[in-house]
Amino acid sequence: MNKKMPGIPEVAQSEEKARAYLEATLWPNGPICPHCKATDVYRMTPKATSKKPGRSGLLRCRPCKKQFTVTVGTIFEGSHIPLHKWLMAVHFLTASKKGMSAHQLHRMLGVTYKAAWFMAHRLRYAVTQEPVKSKLRGTVEVDETYIGGKQANKPLDVRRRGITTRKIPVVALVSRSGKAVSFPVKRTGKEQLHGAINENVTKDSKIITDSWWAYYGVGKNFSKGHHTVNHKLFQYVRPGNIHTNSVESYFSLMKRGIMGTFHHIGGQHLAQYCGEFAFRWNTRKISDTARANAALLMTPGKRLVYSTLQIQGAC
Repeated sequence: MNKKMPGIPEVAQSEEKARAYLEATLWPNGPICPHCKATDVYRMTPKATSKKPGRSGLLRCRPCKKQFTVTVGTIFEGSHIPLHKWLMAVHFLTASKKGMSAHQLHRMLGVTYKAAWFMAHRLRYAVTQEPVKSKLRGTVEVDETYIGGKQANKPLDVRRRGITTRKIPVVALVSRSGKAVSFPVKRTGKEQLHGAINENVTKDSKIITDSWWAYYGVGKNFSKGHHTVNHKLFQYVRPGNIHTNSVESYFSLMKRGIMGTFHHIGGQHLAQYCGEFAFRWNTRKISDTARANAALLMTPGKRLVYSTLQIQGAC
């Protein structure tokens, strides 16, 4: 998208401008049929004698004879929420460094909390599910943390009933070249951590971790080896630029977003929140407009049905 072109806040005041903006972003070379991928399409306009207004943005494919709009096959398909509000939601979630809660979206967009909650999850699903997942390479820092509140901080009735919710371990891999990947795991044992590293990092990379025992032996699979820092001995940087400051910075930002913005995250949704923070981290060096456009480009081919989500607490 050219820098001279307006961003989402400028076009989101009009439904027609918002639709034109989405079409220009998803179809830079002209409309493409989502059913057969043909480019031989034309816009449908109501007849002069018709008493009904035509459907906005409706197109028809000549080869397969099917009708469609730019939202077909994207996370926006089938939504009753106006498209200009969807675009504003994309801008808010991608521009907010520590994320934006559904309650804040609900207030700013003028939609119900339930609608805002589902909008946010659709957008997280879009930016989490990458079409082509490329492995990290170069110098890759790896660390693990635990997400979840302390038992002592839970409401009194919850503690009296003996309800315990274990913290969920999350692994993050951050390449010094700028890309990050994070996701929850069942345990932080050797099998889980070695598997996460082997699956997400190329074999010609250098692995840097702390001295947690489960990382031992992972270097045999990587040509540049495995290097560690021992935080228990107050060792944070070793000669050769050996440190885990980048991955710790990633976790710091993620935890502040969870504590200050969302307050609580259901375990069944944690993977999507991890994907949201990773997306913003990976695009942190570009403008808000470019980041929002990058998110829009990830919306085709993604559908998330409300019935598949289980609501457990405010997010």
